[in-house]
Amino acid sequence: MTKTQETGTVSTVLSPDGTSLSVERMGTGPSLVLVDGAFCGRNFGPARALANELKDAFTVYFYDRRGRGDSSETLPYATEREIEDLQAVLNEAGSSPYVYGISSGAALALEAAAAGVPMRRLATYEAPYTGVQGADGTPGSHREHLEALLKEGKRGSAVSYFLVKMVGAPAFLPYLLRLMPGVWKKQIAAANTLPYETRVTNNFVAPLERLRTITVPTLVMVGGKAGAPMAQGQRAIAGAIAGSEYRVLDGQTHQVSAAAIATQLRGFFSTGT
Repeated sequence: MTKTQETGTVSTVLSPDGTSLSVERMGTGPSLVLVDGAFCGRNFGPARALANELKDAFTVYFYDRRGRGDSSETLPYATEREIEDLQAVLNEAGSSPYVYGISSGAALALEAAAAGVPMRRLATYEAPYTGVQGADGTPGSHREHLEALLKEGKRGSAVSYFLVKMVGAPAFLPYLLRLMPGVWKKQIAAANTLPYETRVTNNFVAPLERLRTITVPTLVMVGGKAGAPMAQGQRAIAGAIAGSEYRVLDGQTHQVSAAAIATQLRGFFSTGT
């Protein structure tokens, strides 16, 4: 039976460069901020289901990253601006909240922690540091190709390229997604943000030197069904962050279940001070 997904209180938070961020809050307890991956936002992706799983123990905040959903976009883009966005949401949530990031949202949260953004504890799931490079071996080629497609108005092609060539999804996946108009429409709507993901993920290569500066207690998680590059990437992250914990969630894929993640977060964050 599908659980009824409740909604929370929505507010607007301003980032230092004037970008307005749509932030939703639900639950009671210590503050926890969720950071989404590619395409996703308050109304599309895993955040709402996870917030509903955790609302009895935490005051959960989740938001539309810049350029998505109800949040605005201020150009030019820079990873530093997204770090400032996350800092603004954390400020809204209160003093040193807990933070959980998934996929590219995990990469953003890690970059924020490395930049010294205050947080009580950090948990990540499958930051996409899979070592993927461009066809010519240069780390910038993915971004350039995405930007060219978007400039030509080929948003669907950009989504397909990101999923298949960059993330490593099966070639038939974009065709299947086109049969799900609601999903495909939302992915197309967020296509403009795909070049940003190449920046926030350091072109899919773990920035180990920066990660070694992280001092916040960190939990690094990976699904038991993850491919070798993803699993290796998570071990590299855990190895770079002193004192971090590394956990494999048996039976889980990149589309990890909210219940599985909620169990891990409850345990890890309950030991935080």
